[in-house]
Amino acid sequence: MTEHTNHYYYSFEKEGNFSYSAEDIDQLSEYEKYQLSFHPERPKYLDYLSLFDSVEECFSSDEFGAWLIQTHRAEITINGSSIPLMSIGQQTGPTSRYNEMLEMMKDGEKVKHWNHGMPTPASYERAIRAVDAANEESRMIITFVDTPGADPTEESEAGGIAWRIGETIQKLIESNTPTLSLIINRGCSGGAIALTGCDCVLAMEYSTYLVITPEACSSILFHTRHRANEAAEVSQITSREGFELGIVDEMVPEKPGPAHRNPAEAIQAAGTALKNWIGKLNKIPAKELFQNRIKRWKKIGHWDEVTVNKTRLIQEKVSRLPIINKEGFVQRHKDCYSKSGKRIYDPVNGSLLQKNNYVCDICGHKYVRPSAWDYMDLILDQGSFNEHEETRYVKDKDILEFPGYSEKLEETRLRTGMTSALITGMGKILENEVIYCGTEFGFLGGSYCMSSGEKIWRAAEIALTKGLPMILQACGGGARMHEGCSSMVGIPKAHVALTRVEHKGIPVITLITDPTLGGVAIGYGSRGIRLFELNSGNIGFSGRRVIEQYVGHKLGRDFQTTQWLHQHGHADIIVTPENIRQKIVEIIEGSSPQNTVDE
Repeated sequence: MTEHTNHYYYSFEKEGNFSYSAEDIDQLSEYEKYQLSFHPERPKYLDYLSLFDSVEECFSSDEFGAWLIQTHRAEITINGSSIPLMSIGQQTGPTSRYNEMLEMMKDGEKVKHWNHGMPTPASYERAIRAVDAANEESRMIITFVDTPGADPTEESEAGGIAWRIGETIQKLIESNTPTLSLIINRGCSGGAIALTGCDCVLAMEYSTYLVITPEACSSILFHTRHRANEAAEVSQITSREGFELGIVDEMVPEKPGPAHRNPAEAIQAAGTALKNWIGKLNKIPAKELFQNRIKRWKKIGHWDEVTVNKTRLIQEKVSRLPIINKEGFVQRHKDCYSKSGKRIYDPVNGSLLQKNNYVCDICGHKYVRPSAWDYMDLILDQGSFNEHEETRYVKDKDILEFPGYSEKLEETRLRTGMTSALITGMGKILENEVIYCGTEFGFLGGSYCMSSGEKIWRAAEIALTKGLPMILQACGGGARMHEGCSSMVGIPKAHVALTRVEHKGIPVITLITDPTLGGVAIGYGSRGIRLFELNSGNIGFSGRRVIEQYVGHKLGRDFQTTQWLHQHGHADIIVTPENIRQKIVEIIEGSSPQNTVDE
């Protein structure tokens, strides 16, 4: 065995009987398999460039983070024919050679330069430019995925990282050239889904594909980060499990052992798989490409159906709005202090509270997050909502047998009067017929899941059939960890659905409410014409608590509020509760559907 000073070894690798065989790796704990997927000596994106010819870097930049997603024009030869490519890869560090990495880590500036492998807005802006160029130059797009997640800092939020990730997903979904993704190491969270919304997704055998890190999942599930192995096990994060769940199209074998021990063989196996898929994709006529994309994403996801009788027992209008007494006031919340530090006890004028979107005008306290039913009353004409039969009975499926998930779902359905977090139906806004999609924060934090993707898909098909605008009320704290990576893969599915609607010339309008984070923000929350609620907060990619834990200090009170987003150029249209309907109608009347083909 090579001396330990020349290589990095996990503790399980140092055990005398560990041989790197498939049988030994199968015996590892789920967390150890997770560690294996980001072993520092596994080949990185730049190593895989050896598979291509005429490689030329493009869109390089010195902006912080731009090197965490690198882009190259290249070619690949298949059966004597040269196929032009645009290669887009996440590069988590300068090298896969351990000794070189050790030297680099002695330089604090270089360590900071690589940002722990976490892409920033500049990273995704580079990817967007590369996709645009690939479309202009008729180059097939190949993405290489390797990231612990996107950058969770105030600077990235100010740079609009949620909208940049959403735009990256949309660009790949709408590409007029074929797209292919290869997960080479660890593909985690929205940082990874940004580059995996492709025509096919391959994964190296010992890579992982996950919606949330095991440590973070453990913290939420067990209230400690020390049960990460259990969290990894229930989340089913390996590429093999992704293949079995249908979110990975092919698992690339790592023989005779894992890529960090056999890099040349792993890269060669990846090259064989890539050539096979590139050859297939290259044969698809351009006019059929998006139709094939529709067929692929329509099948993505798992869900169950609830019976008609049970739906009647569950479904009930539930309001969370504060009660206004007969004098027109609401009891003031506890601990309300003015800027001078004076404690305020007086009741709040109910009408003023409504106009401020239930935010205290003295201290900024949010009194309530309205329910999905409350938002219907706010946005739609009274009594006009009629739920779609096509989506009414779709409910969440516990595909992972996640601890306590089925019980939590049943309890939440009864408490919220909803069968799932998202509800769709027909409605009217100032007598204008619309397709309406609303989200319930009380349903597991409005988290995005497989049923959400399926309901948006079906609602979009109804919008296409009827030629009616889609109105989406976005709300939620991210993709649902209880469904593993399958919940996250539903994000590109929603993008495909909404692109179909927009390609018809039908307007898509999204109301961003408090909170809109993570998977919801980069998914349907990033689409269409975005309206931002007055005085809303918690809008972006990473949540306040996650960022504060990462950066080690408290953030300002106005962080991620509508006003803060407006100051940073991300919230162009801010609406008050009383002008939401009128603003939506103005947008609708400014657009008219075109009789174009649903591509």
